[in-house]
Amino acid sequence: MTKAGQSNPRIAFQGDRGAYSEEAIVSFFERPFRLYPSKTLADTFRALELGSVDYSVVPIENSLEGSVNETYDLLLKSRAKVFAEINLRINHCLISHPSTEVHTISTVFSHPQALAQCRGYLQNLRVEVIPTYDTAGSVRMIRQRKLRDSAAVASNRAAQYFKMKVLAKGIQDAPNNFTRFFVLGKARSKETGRDKTSIIFSLKHMPGALYGALGEFASRDINLTKIESRPTRQLIWEYYFYLDFERHQFDKKAKEALKGLKGRASFLKILGSYPRAESLP
Repeated sequence: MTKAGQSNPRIAFQGDRGAYSEEAIVSFFERPFRLYPSKTLADTFRALELGSVDYSVVPIENSLEGSVNETYDLLLKSRAKVFAEINLRINHCLISHPSTEVHTISTVFSHPQALAQCRGYLQNLRVEVIPTYDTAGSVRMIRQRKLRDSAAVASNRAAQYFKMKVLAKGIQDAPNNFTRFFVLGKARSKETGRDKTSIIFSLKHMPGALYGALGEFASRDINLTKIESRPTRQLIWEYYFYLDFERHQFDKKAKEALKGLKGRASFLKILGSYPRAESLP
């Protein structure tokens, strides 16, 4: 039985085997489980909605580079519920073909977020950086193409899985590098007493609208842990607000706040309530 309460679940994630999303899965789910690597984030959402998998694990934000905007945009349209959150420490490695040495590298491949998190280290190497769709996928590509003048930024797990060489470890620009992941499912999480809730809302374009909306939470002593805005793509300079707050959506004060917000909002969607992840070290 897994932490999610289901035996041998099918779990989708974006990337190749060895991706950080796989590490997040291993840290949260108890074995056995079945992994379903996907090419894109949209594919992980699609697999869940079609019933091909039981859960999808997707990155939502990084402590150095901020939010994963594509995930937020997909959450807006998806019927998936946020079932849990995972905080994973990211420890980037420089990975190459077994015969490659650091001084022979001219090109480094990886996901744009990983490249950005190692910007200082890579600038010192004086190499060309080329974005790809995935960290572990970059390791696989170097192996398949036998690129001996290239390297990838990825996890140690990816190096082990593809039997490649780790040239350097811990190459991220800051030691406190964490990525937060959402576990998406179709079922709702039960109240635990240490919950968070994620919502999306938009407001009428008028003075004080956001102030009044946030006041629904402040007046009830509900702590907001994050607020993020994204363009609606419908009207110029109008936004969706993505908000996380402490308490389950069925908590008495949370229900009152959400009712008050609904009266002010032109759109409101509850993404889900879930247990807070363990505190970061």
